[in-house]
Amino acid sequence: MAIVRWNDPFREFAQLQERLNRAFSDAYGRNDEGLLSSGSWMPPVDIYQNGDHELVLKAELPDMTREDIDVTVDNGTLTIKGEKKLSSEVKEDQYHRIERRYGSFSRSFSLPPTVDPARVGAEYKNGVLTVKLPMREEAKPRQIKVDVSA
Repeated sequence: MAIVRWNDPFREFAQLQERLNRAFSDAYGRNDEGLLSSGSWMPPVDIYQNGDHELVLKAELPDMTREDIDVTVDNGTLTIKGEKKLSSEVKEDQYHRIERRYGSFSRSFSLPPTVDPARVGAEYKNGVLTVKLPMREEAKPRQIKVDVSA
């Protein structure tokens, strides 16, 4: 008769949970040793086409000022950079929990050749950066009149 070792399923579950917590904390930069964690983060964006006239990119950048945000278009690439700073009104030892991300960020997007880089505009309102990327005139669809010959 063979001896079968019985494993405690609750202990295995606890070990699995510990491994998952460690994996997620490594991936998202969470640190149990201190509340403050700085570093890079990526603001979420939506990109959509507004009819046939332009592309629109919206990025969530809460609690930032226009001075904290840098938008550039260079060589067919749109880059949004900035830094989200922790409030100086609250001291580090006063925090109980910090879940929002702080620090610098940079996101780059390849632009299609149909975008006119000279006409790109950006607006920051209510924590949302809106970048409008107009299409080149030659890229816009146009109606062509068909002549009927007799």
